Amino acid sequence: MERPMMLNRREWLGGAAAIVAGSALDRATAQPARRLFDSHCHIIDHRFPIVPNQGYTPPNFPLADYLAQAKPLGVVAGAVVSGSFQANDQTYLEDILPKLGSSWVGVTQIPNDHPDAEIARLGKLGIRAVRFNVFRGRIENVDEIVALATRCHAVAGWHSEIYADAAALAPHVAKLSKLPQICVDHLGMTEAGVPALLDLVAAGCKVKATGFGRVKLDVAKTLEAVAKKSPDALVFGTDIPSTRAQRPFLASDIDLIERVLGKELAQKAFWDNPLALYRVKATVAG
Repeated sequence: MERPMMLNRREWLGGAAAIVAGSALDRATAQPARRLFDSHCHIIDHRFPIVPNQGYTPPNFPLADYLAQAKPLGVVAGAVVSGSFQANDQTYLEDILPKLGSSWVGVTQIPNDHPDAEIARLGKLGIRAVRFNVFRGRIENVDEIVALATRCHAVAGWHSEIYADAAALAPHVAKLSKLPQICVDHLGMTEAGVPALLDLVAAGCKVKATGFGRVKLDVAKTLEAVAKKSPDALVFGTDIPSTRAQRPFLASDIDLIERVLGKELAQKAFWDNPLALYRVKATVAG
């Protein structure tokens, strides 16, 4: 089976930009062949608080820039995800989500003692999940994750999203599997994490088919393994603008998913599965 070509960021910037730009232009001039729910994108608007994380401050990437890249791909709905550099700020989501409309939702980060009333308010705004950025060192205590995840679900029906090397989750599969709903970012990041990831999938975990330029695993093989374990598990996302990834998202990543999974399972990952996970009504015109 064909495997995705992995480019480092320097090769991408030096040689592939013109090809991708041309591909995006071609897609923009015709009706996209696919209707996509982007379950993982970042909007980085420097009008709102940005906190350096591990010495990194991302460049400005406002909503208009994201839409200019995403719409030609066929993205018509999605989830805006808070990055480590946005810490616990909610103001940017409060600005963005009303502009995007009801087919878009948010994934946020909050402190452990965030009041129930505020969680409920954010739920009414369109927040559908709480994110735990273990990979960037936000939380190390899994009991804290379980406690906050359980409370957020009870108060507002939120599921939980975990950004981690899934290998680090292996000792905690039993605890995490008891949560009402969890989702692991970026295919679990590493080859060593795949066994734990599949154990979580067997217990109902969702997996983001995102960040192919940042993972250290066989993307095609992992997509196959997750889909075989559960056809309802994979949810597609672009990861645009791919902050700190070795290479940014490519339009060909979408083609890879369809080639590996086939049209029927790819349709579930592109649309059906994320709509169910984020509780978005399928009223978006194709």
